[in-house]
Amino acid sequence: MRLNIAATPASASELATNKVLRNTYMLLSMTLLFSALCAGLAMMLNMPPLGMVVTMIGYFGLLFATHKFSRSALGLVLVFALTGFMGLTLGPIINMYLSAYANGAELVMTALGGTGLIFIALSAYALTTRKNFNFLGGFLMVGVLVAFLAGIGAIVFAIPALSLAVSAMFILLMSGLILYETSEIIHGGETNYILATVSLYVSIYNLFLSLLQLLGALDGE
Repeated sequence: MRLNIAATPASASELATNKVLRNTYMLLSMTLLFSALCAGLAMMLNMPPLGMVVTMIGYFGLLFATHKFSRSALGLVLVFALTGFMGLTLGPIINMYLSAYANGAELVMTALGGTGLIFIALSAYALTTRKNFNFLGGFLMVGVLVAFLAGIGAIVFAIPALSLAVSAMFILLMSGLILYETSEIIHGGETNYILATVSLYVSIYNLFLSLLQLLGALDGE
C-alpha cells in the first residue's frame, strides 16, 4: 500500500530557498568565469581604459536592463552582458598595476586571494549561523551612496587620501552586502536568483578593486 504525504508549507519553502541558493551560486560561478575570460581578453589585447563616463553608462544601463528582465530568459543573457562588460573594464586596470608596480603580479594575486577568502568566510558564516542580516539593508544603501559620491569627488579633485578612505569603506560595505544578500536568500527575502547573482557579483567586483587599491598604496613597490 502506497502512502502519499503532502509536503508541509515549511518544507516547500525550504526547498524553494535551496533552489534559489543553488541556482545563484551556479550562475555566480559561471559569470565570474566569464568575467575573468573577458578581463583576460582585454589584457591580452592591451585595451585602454574605457573611461569613467563610458563605464558608468555601460554599467548602469546593463544593470537597469538586467533588473527589468530578471524574470525572463533575456535576464540571463543580460547578466552575462553585464559581467562581461565589467570584466572588460577590469582588464586595463590589472594591466596598469602589472606595469606600474614591480610587485604588480603579487598585488593582483593577493587581492584576488583576499577577495575569495572574504567571500567564502562571510558566505559560510551566513549559511551556518542562519542569522538574519536584513537590518543592514538601509545602512548599506546609504553607505554605498555616500562612498560612491566620495569616490567621484576623490577622482575629480585628485585627493589620494580620500580615495584610500573610500576603498576602505567599500571593503566594509561590500562585506556587509555579501552577508545581507546571502541572508536574504536563506530567509526568503530574495527569490530571484538572477538579481541575487548580480548583487553578489557586484560585491565581489568592488571588493577586489578596493583591496587592490589599498594594497597598491600600502605595499606597492
